[in-house]
Amino acid sequence: MPVPKRRHSKARGRKRRTHWRLDPPKLIECPHCHELILPHRVCPNCGYYKGKRVITIEEE
Repeated sequence: MPVPKRRHSKARGRKRRTHWRLDPPKLIECPHCHELILPHRVCPNCGYYKGKRVITIEEE
């Protein structure tokens, strides 16, 4: 297995790690109830997905 012959500077390692970050989740608006939801998921508020009721939500 290869081993580095010389030490890399701190800047070189940090330049490589600049993209190691978490992005905030992308949210879209539910077309039925206008709540913010994750894309390609059933809306937990109204139970609709792609314009069809998939699950029934019981109201308290």
